[in-house]
Amino acid sequence: MNIESMLANKIQKVDKLLKNYLTPNSEYEEKIYEAMKYSIFAGGKRIRPILMIEAYNVLNNYEKAVEPFAVAIEMIHTYSLIHDDLPAMDDDDYRRGKLTNHKVYGDGIAILAGDALLNLAFEIMIEGSLQNDMKLGLQAMKILGERSGVHGMIGGQVIDLLSENREISIETVTYIHEHKTAALIHAAVEVGVLLAGGTKEQLEKMKKFGYYLGMAFQIQDDILDKIGKQEILGKSIDSDEKNKKATYVSFYGLEKSKEQVILLSKKAFECLNYFGESADFLKQLTKYLMDRNY
Repeated sequence: MNIESMLANKIQKVDKLLKNYLTPNSEYEEKIYEAMKYSIFAGGKRIRPILMIEAYNVLNNYEKAVEPFAVAIEMIHTYSLIHDDLPAMDDDDYRRGKLTNHKVYGDGIAILAGDALLNLAFEIMIEGSLQNDMKLGLQAMKILGERSGVHGMIGGQVIDLLSENREISIETVTYIHEHKTAALIHAAVEVGVLLAGGTKEQLEKMKKFGYYLGMAFQIQDDILDKIGKQEILGKSIDSDEKNKKATYVSFYGLEKSKEQVILLSKKAFECLNYFGESADFLKQLTKYLMDRNY
């Protein structure tokens, strides 16, 4: 089975898990759940939950303990996309080839749909912790809370916003990439290994893998924003230039940016070598993500 077929199966599995948590309790909740599901099931690649589950599987094949956290990280990621697309942020009309949440439901419902997904993510993680290992669950929640908050994704988004229409250093661009994108990706694999009972050394290796993968992933996004096709990406291209955002491409050009993706990917592979054959799927996934055109 090739990587695309394996990914399709894993995406289907994550989608089934997500559906279990997205049922309203009454007719009063139907509209907010409709808005939440609109963005959750808008065609996402499910990279973060799949990374978490597969990092867990490197050490442990029994997935029940990790599943609530895999669902939660996708909800956290999706809430951030809903808010990123708002007029006060990136002001995007399309995401994954569909109208963005606020274009369908209005700014108010879109904000609340994002808020609801974030809150539901933590409800699900608390429930998962109560049903499994409480201490590991709390540690996992702490990691995801930090990496999605002011010390991670939100912190990166703040600097990204403050940097628009300004000349900034490559160090600032790196800070934005490390926090806005890479933080949640290396949180995914770190939580996977943590919940599987990984050692300190295993956690550190997987965290480094996630960092290199996250940075390469974002630089590849910068490249695709410049040379990708809108009908494949499902969103407008040159949005970074439109919003006057500095990227690796604007600093180094396309060729050097492509070289950086290759270098970071090699470092990611080196981290995975520590885990031997059990990390083979993560290696395939890394190569697939770096070769992607969307």
